[in-house]
Amino acid sequence: MRYEYAVIPAPTRGEKARDAKTPTDRYALALAAELNRMAADGWDYLRADVLPSEERSGLTGRSTVYHNVLVFRRLQAEPAAAPVPVIAPEPEPAPETRDE
Repeated sequence: MRYEYAVIPAPTRGEKARDAKTPTDRYALALAAELNRMAADGWDYLRADVLPSEERSGLTGRSTVYHNVLVFRRLQAEPAAAPVPVIAPEPEPAPETRDE
C-alpha cells in the first residue's frame, strides 16, 4: 500500500457565520471547511504540525518563522499492471502417414 501526501497551510482567520459567535467558533468553522474540501477530493486528514522555516529578514539577516500546516494522505493509485502477453502454443504437426 502506498500513500501520497498533501500539506496545506492551516487557516489563519475564522469565517463569519450566523451560528459562529466567538472567534474560536469562527476558526473551527474555517478549519472544518478546509477539512471537508480536502475530504471531497479523497484526502484523509492525518495531523496538524507547526514547522520552522528560515526566511530572509532585511538585507542580510535571517529569522526563523513557524508555519501551521495540515497534513492529509490518500491511497496512491496503483499503476495498472502491464498486460501479460498470452502466447498460444503452436499446434503440433500431424503425424505423417504413408499409404502402402
